[in-house]
Amino acid sequence: MARSLRARPDAPELGWLGGHRGLEATLIPPTGIDFQRLALRSLRTTELDVHAVTDPIRLGLSVPQATAILAAQRPAAVFTTGGYMAVPVLMAAAPLRIPVVMWDGNVIPGRAVRATARLAAALAVSFEATCTALAAAAPGRPCYLTGTPIRDTREVDREAARRRMDIPASERVLLVFGGSQAVRRLNTAVSGALARLVERATVVHVAGEEGYAAALAEREALPEGLRSRYRPYPFLRDEMLAALAAADLVVGRAGSSTLAEVTALGLPMIVVPYPHAGGHQRANAKVLADAGAARLVDDADFDADALLEAATLLDDPVRHLAMSAAARSLGRPGAAEAVTDVVLAAARREPLPDPAVIERRSSGRAA
Repeated sequence: MARSLRARPDAPELGWLGGHRGLEATLIPPTGIDFQRLALRSLRTTELDVHAVTDPIRLGLSVPQATAILAAQRPAAVFTTGGYMAVPVLMAAAPLRIPVVMWDGNVIPGRAVRATARLAAALAVSFEATCTALAAAAPGRPCYLTGTPIRDTREVDREAARRRMDIPASERVLLVFGGSQAVRRLNTAVSGALARLVERATVVHVAGEEGYAAALAEREALPEGLRSRYRPYPFLRDEMLAALAAADLVVGRAGSSTLAEVTALGLPMIVVPYPHAGGHQRANAKVLADAGAARLVDDADFDADALLEAATLLDDPVRHLAMSAAARSLGRPGAAEAVTDVVLAAARREPLPDPAVIERRSSGRAA
């Protein structure tokens, strides 16, 4: 979203209001975006520990803190992805009459989103069902189907991506990755299936920092002629888009950004939803599975045999092509621009855009 906003001829000045215990502390300052933090910390667990007492105190302190920051800076608008961190900011923005655009990337909106959606001037979502789910929580609020803002995939060159990843053009490529806290199940499956997988395809495997050493050892245990067909990484950042563009089949979790990039690139997927966090990922994954773009495998059922079975899709060009077409039909490569249109309209106090125009914009078609 920041890149999309900055690309506009009348690019606004950007500020980031975050909290403690989050990636933003390391990711945001190098971008040049003004960065401030509230007393609040991101809420990741519900364990009965000292934070069960201190988190409500931090929340209470963060409301006047957010009010002071917004009152001093008077931003033209607030863009938020909802969640616990957004609660004090939205509570502060409402009496100051600062318009809020809230985006949510899950089929099932979280509790914080449902609780604060009524404070938003407009809602943007990745799935049509989310608008229905939020209708009762935020009656009368315009809800836009935009998809998930992602890196621009429209100019991606598959051949260039394979050259960057040093993968021959003729190879079939299986990409396996999960979130930083949800990769162990996938790593175990890759470990058990690896010797047979590399006989079928080049395997690009994002193993996470904890799993990377074991993955390297397993690579060295492969026959010398097959080692080059296993590419383990601790993580991929700038190279992630190239890895996706080079892939023929993706195995991964059902986070909103993952599904958005996979569909924008028209990639078939074996989706293994993270089983916790209220079942949000399973609901997200089911949208792709019902459309024929993905095969859904529950976390408890995903093992080496399930991974090998999934890889048989690489040997079925008819089914692969059908799933690829289904994935592409769901893709919304213009999501960032679509959400930016809504945010800038709110910031300028202009009439909000027509939802049909925004939907076409998100799909990459001319508005």
